[in-house]
Amino acid sequence: MPSLPAFDVPSSPRATQRAQVRRNVLIVLPTLDGGASDAGAVELVRILASGGYHPIVAAQAGRLVPDVTSAGGEFVPLNTGTKNPVAVLRNAAALARLVRERHCVAIHALARASAWSACIAARFTGVPFMTTWYKGFREQNLLKRAYNRVMARGDYVVAVSEQLTQLVNDRYGTPWDRLSVVPVSIDLERFDPQRVSQARIDAIRQSWDVGRDTKVIVVTGRILRRKGHHIVVRAAQRLKQNGLKDFLIVFVGEDRGRSHYTGELWDLVLATGTVDVIRMAAPVSDIAAAYAAASAVVSAAVQPEGLQRALLEAQAMEKPVIVSDLAAGADVVLSPPAVPQDRITGLRFAADDDAALSGALLRLFAMPEPIRRAIGMRGRKWVLEHFNAQTVAEQTLRLYDRVTAPEQRQNRAI
Repeated sequence: MPSLPAFDVPSSPRATQRAQVRRNVLIVLPTLDGGASDAGAVELVRILASGGYHPIVAAQAGRLVPDVTSAGGEFVPLNTGTKNPVAVLRNAAALARLVRERHCVAIHALARASAWSACIAARFTGVPFMTTWYKGFREQNLLKRAYNRVMARGDYVVAVSEQLTQLVNDRYGTPWDRLSVVPVSIDLERFDPQRVSQARIDAIRQSWDVGRDTKVIVVTGRILRRKGHHIVVRAAQRLKQNGLKDFLIVFVGEDRGRSHYTGELWDLVLATGTVDVIRMAAPVSDIAAAYAAASAVVSAAVQPEGLQRALLEAQAMEKPVIVSDLAAGADVVLSPPAVPQDRITGLRFAADDDAALSGALLRLFAMPEPIRRAIGMRGRKWVLEHFNAQTVAEQTLRLYDRVTAPEQRQNRAI
């Protein structure tokens, strides 16, 4: 993959301009409830507001609205998640009106449904259109491919990982000079193993009804087929067949109404005889303690996931991670062959392969405790260096300074 533009815009004149004139930016997404793009919107609002921009977020109301406003953003309720063509055009008109009335300098779409309205509004008003990819999308047919393609039509296309950037270029031929990688950041104080007391860890393990000697494998994320929970269940059966004892796999997530897949999982748990080693726990309020209570954190995604915050959080908590090759790229989890064994932060296995997942878990647990501990420590160091809030904020603001530069607007007008 060619090297991507770094957007190293000189800081002094542009930073001064931002400080003197707050520039309005319109951010559009379907909801503000808790998905990857929803959390990304809150982070983007915080960065832009701290950098002298005024972010306006158009979406359906959700539990993250207070986070947006407290971070310095303005919320405008709008049903931008609809796929109805008439509603899409109506939303595009509403967004275009917002752009003109508030003199917005860019429109940034964070998901497909809302991107259609945002793209039309940007073309009507002549402002730059930006998109951000938080995960890959399945393309089962030509109609789905056409629907997804709007996310590659931005004047500036952002992806949260190198793996996703390569996917966009491969699928749609988006030129490299329109692509950039801007990762997400995490709260490194919240996810610090030194800040999690033994009492908090014991409380979590007690809620899961496990003792201190039980090896806990945590699987985070919503209960969705693309997350590969069914692969984990089959891997649990193989672990039992291979004689692994004293282990428990905990699904920490919610199904968001997708009870059909949850029902399938329960049927699979019963059919594989893994009821004794599988827990489907509700989302926990103290997720840092949940990571601290774990021996390993797994993502068995069966489609490209981009950059999962859970994997960064787990590594920040000094926990080894085991990921499918679609769950995270080499820029998120360090593993062979990208790095030698003495630099790994986790293990990798082929997606949709439960035998490979069980083998990776067996390899991890066969390692001496000092080696597993060293893997975890390298994981925290990797996250501290590459996914801290300051680094991500600088990358974001450099990109926005480039997008909203006066010469860029003049070029678009021509």
